[in-house]
Amino acid sequence: MAGVGRVRGGMDGGPLRGGAPRVVWQTLGADPRTVSARSAAQRLEQHARACHLVWNPLQGEIVQLIPILRAGRSLGRPEELSQTTDETPADEVAGVNTEGRICAQICVVAFADDPFTSRPMTGLQQILDWLDSWGIARRWPAGPPAPFPHGLTTPGHRRLWAQGGYFGASQVPGLTVAGPGAIDIERLTAGGDQPGRAPARTTPVPVPSEPGQRTRPAAEIRDLDGYFDHDEAGATGALSRVG
Repeated sequence: MAGVGRVRGGMDGGPLRGGAPRVVWQTLGADPRTVSARSAAQRLEQHARACHLVWNPLQGEIVQLIPILRAGRSLGRPEELSQTTDETPADEVAGVNTEGRICAQICVVAFADDPFTSRPMTGLQQILDWLDSWGIARRWPAGPPAPFPHGLTTPGHRRLWAQGGYFGASQVPGLTVAGPGAIDIERLTAGGDQPGRAPARTTPVPVPSEPGQRTRPAAEIRDLDGYFDHDEAGATGALSRVG
């Protein structure tokens, strides 16, 4: 993708197996006011969780890790950056990562319980133009993703997945994922030009991150700077169209 930053992914998900082209939108459980796309991309790369793009919609920063013609490794791995540990075997990658002749994975620096479409989405049109150039239809076969945390109990449908297009991570078959939450799919696919609707709100639900850990209200804001060795925006370098 031309004109974006680059963090070279040392490990991708291998060759794609064919099928309708699609894109999956994910949230990283990180605050876009304090966590740059570059530092989030570096975190994902360190733990062999490379996606194709990391995007901070508030800052407008976009970072590419791997070519779009290679499979990503973010689907089926821990959803939030704070859940990333070295204990996850690097060779355990969900098969859905390789499904489709294109299976673009976009990780958004945002929270699932605070839909990123309700705020400025700087850089979105550049991403949409890139996805268009690879033949990914701007349609949502499974409809809007479920509000947080109900995506955890939303089953993905193979028939809809096979149609290609746009999906939230919670709509991918075989995965148990809460994000990206109640995003406005019309505003997203329109490039952010349509007026944003108020996101659907649900009663905060205590969600345990791991057994034995405290629960937290779904709407609690977290600062994830402490999970990074550094958080530098870095200079973005133009890329040739390698994927």
